[in-house]
Amino acid sequence: MSAVASTAAERLGLRDGVIREVRSGELVIDAGAADLPALADAAVAKLGARLLSIFATDERAAHGRFTVQHVWWLPELRTLLRASAGVDPAEPSFPSIATRHPSANWFEREVMDLFGLSPQGHPNPGRVALHDDWPEGVFALRKDFADDTTVGRVAGDLHPFRPVSGEGVFQMPVGPVHAGVIEPGHFRFGVAGEPVLYLQMRLFYVHKGTEKRFERLPWRHGLFLAESISGDTAVGHALAYAHAIERLASIEVPPRARSLRVILLELERLYNHVADIGALATDVAFTVPASQAQSLREGLVRLHQRLFGTRLLRGTVALGGVKTDLADAGRRALQAHLTSLEPEFDHLITSLIDAGTFTDRVDATGVLTHQAARDLGIVGVAARASHVDGDLRRDLPHDAYEGLQFDVPLEDGGDVRARLMVRAREVEQSFRILRQVLDTLPATALCASMPADLPAASSALGWVEAWRGPVLHYVATDERGRLTRVKINDPSFLNWPGVIQAVPGNIVPDFPVINKSFNLSYSGNDR
Repeated sequence: MSAVASTAAERLGLRDGVIREVRSGELVIDAGAADLPALADAAVAKLGARLLSIFATDERAAHGRFTVQHVWWLPELRTLLRASAGVDPAEPSFPSIATRHPSANWFEREVMDLFGLSPQGHPNPGRVALHDDWPEGVFALRKDFADDTTVGRVAGDLHPFRPVSGEGVFQMPVGPVHAGVIEPGHFRFGVAGEPVLYLQMRLFYVHKGTEKRFERLPWRHGLFLAESISGDTAVGHALAYAHAIERLASIEVPPRARSLRVILLELERLYNHVADIGALATDVAFTVPASQAQSLREGLVRLHQRLFGTRLLRGTVALGGVKTDLADAGRRALQAHLTSLEPEFDHLITSLIDAGTFTDRVDATGVLTHQAARDLGIVGVAARASHVDGDLRRDLPHDAYEGLQFDVPLEDGGDVRARLMVRAREVEQSFRILRQVLDTLPATALCASMPADLPAASSALGWVEAWRGPVLHYVATDERGRLTRVKINDPSFLNWPGVIQAVPGNIVPDFPVINKSFNLSYSGNDR
């Protein structure tokens, strides 16, 4: 038994051997469904656990059961803990933990929608992924649902939004179709004049059945689907999938490839953070900094095209390594670009925070308190802006992050300005990380040899600290080594409830800038 598994068991009051370390950074415990709430309480209280995912698997053919799995991040032990519990198909339900752990809310409802397993005791057991015209009793992630099935739509009552009450109180619908190129999402405000009393939202208009589609793909082809989950996180999702496959197959990625993966991930972080900062300026009509940010972002993606043959870095990650190298000339070009970009970026941030017309719109706007962020399980930029510390690059290092010197920026305000400043400070840390990696690129192979087949009846987790926050992929194989379940977690799924919490108390014109300060992915959320 490993030391970390023994420590986790001791802290949770369990006997040795109950928790096992299946791979570095991945603990597993087989529990009874009835034990999940107590285990969740103990993990949070005694190990400082944070929930990253809840999902189900259909194992009726092999084992005569469904399973419900909780994935907890244990920062103190630098590991993940996956708790797996069987569910009897004759009684398809499991105990909810959402009342005590609100971050489980959407996860448990998604399991109900897609597997038909009811979370008993859930405080709001309504649909989250399925819309009103989806028929009852049709569960798309069960194995007996073919992915080419045509599902007839049904008529019925519309989604039961919270009614308004009181003199001068109205509902204001926004979306799902928006006046821009963003994907659809419906937002419904309860307003008294301009102040917002509450916000409700309806997402999953672009649900693509991605997890179901993985089940019929050869595992090598899954990488192409993974990098398509969210267009602005191609590297993040591709790496999370690749990590899961490599861990499953016990593949050691060459050092140069691990370093190049860090470069790709930090470049993805850079161009997105710069774009988001410019978009915040756009939303308050501060056009000069908005244009400057767009120019800086365009310079970065043109450099990507020169160095890697792709503007948004799609197609750069390979299973076992990377697909493209960075020659000495390219390395020098990237170093030179960073040297010129850094002062320009500093000037951009200074022009924003020194402008009273800008800070008036972002200070104390869209506040997400530290306690709310903790309770809701908010991750990534949004969490760190509310002083919730955590970054998988530091706390559960992947690729070549182990040993790199960088800080994890934190802010206390939890408002739009805090989320902007976390991005700005993360850009500075990306410069620092990139310079370290570029100065010490190992001279090794770019890719490890992958096996002909994956291990049969096995599973593994893969994780990445992408630019929005942690991306998690769970990959499981059947008795022939084929993909049987791939679970995808984009940080947007965890963070959308934070927008609901941050908007009330502000005025309607503040919503675009609050929403943009989170900048969550509809596609990554909906999958």
